[in-house]
Amino acid sequence: MRLASVILAAASLASAAVPRILPKAPILPQAPNLPTSAFPKFHTLPLEDARAFKDLEGLGLDLTKILEEPAPKPEDGLARISTFSASTCQANPNMRIEWKRYPAADRRAFIAAIKCLMGKPTSGRFSPSTNRYEDLVRLHQMYMPNIHGNPKFMLWHRYYTWTFEQELRDECGFTRPMPWWDETLDAGKFAQSDMFTNTDYFGRLPAASNGRPVCIVSGAFAGMTCNIGPGTSNTPHCLSRAVDESATSQCNSAYVQTCNSRTTFSTMASCAETGPHAFCHNGIGGAMADVSASPSDPIFWMHHTFIDRNFRVWQNVAVSRRTSIDGVDGAGQPLTLDTTIYMGGIRPDVKVRDILNTLSGAMIGGKEFCYRYDY
Repeated sequence: MRLASVILAAASLASAAVPRILPKAPILPQAPNLPTSAFPKFHTLPLEDARAFKDLEGLGLDLTKILEEPAPKPEDGLARISTFSASTCQANPNMRIEWKRYPAADRRAFIAAIKCLMGKPTSGRFSPSTNRYEDLVRLHQMYMPNIHGNPKFMLWHRYYTWTFEQELRDECGFTRPMPWWDETLDAGKFAQSDMFTNTDYFGRLPAASNGRPVCIVSGAFAGMTCNIGPGTSNTPHCLSRAVDESATSQCNSAYVQTCNSRTTFSTMASCAETGPHAFCHNGIGGAMADVSASPSDPIFWMHHTFIDRNFRVWQNVAVSRRTSIDGVDGAGQPLTLDTTIYMGGIRPDVKVRDILNTLSGAMIGGKEFCYRYDY
C-alpha cells in the first residue's frame, strides 16, 4: 500500500509539472451572417475587354485617338519623380511602404491604430455609425453615387485614404509610415498572403461555405460587427469574406499596365475602376463586395493604397498628368482643378488641385499633403 501511494503521488507530480494546454474557444460573430445576395457587387470588365476599350463604348469617344503610349525609359521616370519631388514638398515626403517590406512592429502598430479608431466614439454626424471608424464607412455609403462609375472615383478615394491615415495619426497616435499592398504580387493567391494567414493581422480569407460568405473569427477583427450596409441599408451583420481567386487573379501586372497605358485621365480611371479595383473587391467577397459599405472590411484601405499607387505611377509618366484632368463627375459636371472633393467634415473639403499630385505640399487642416510610394 505504501509503495502504491508513492507511485500515485509521483504520477500526480509528473502530471502537475506539465501544464495542460486548452484549445482557445472560438470567437463567435456578434451579428448574423448575411447571404451573398445581400451585398451589391462591383461591375467588372475582363482584361481582354479592357484592351478592346469596351468600357468606353457608348460614351461618344473617338477610340481611334485613344492610343497606347510607349513605356518611358526607367531612368526617365526616375528623373521625373526625383525632380518633381524636390520642387514641390518643402519637407521630405512621407513614404508609403509595401506590405512585404513593412516591419512586423509597424504592422502591429497599424492594426492597433485601426482597432483604436473602432473604439473611439462616433462624431454624431453619421447616424447610424457607432464609432469613429464607422463614420468613415457611412461617409462612403452616403457619397457612393457620385464617387463610383466616373473619373472622380480616383480623386475622391485618394483624399479619402489620406483622410483615413490622418485619423489614425490624430485620433490614435499612429506614427509609423503608411503601408500599401502590391496586389500584383499576390494575384490569384490572396488567401496565401500573410496579411490573412498571420493571426495578428486582418484575419483569414476563407472560401464561401454553402454559397454564403463566412464570418471572420480569426485575426485582429475576429467577431466584428458591421453596422453600415449592406448596400444603402444599415442592418448589423458580421464581417464576412468569400474569396474567389479567379477574380483576384485579375489584379495582375498586365491589367495594371493595360490601364496605365491609356493616355487620358478619364479613360485610365475607367479601366482601373472596373478592372483591378472591382476584381479585388469581388474577389475578397462578403463585406468587401458591398459597393456602398466596403470600407467596413479594414482590408479596404490596403486595397485602395494599391489603386492610388497605380494612379501615381500613371501620373509619373508626364508632369501634365499631375496638373490637369478631364472627364465628368456622376452628375455630368466637368471635372476641373477647382472641383470640390467633399469629406463630410471629417477633414476639410479640398479642390482637385490640392490633391491631384501626391507631392503637392498643400496644407490641409494643418497637415501637408505630401507622400509617395516606395516603388
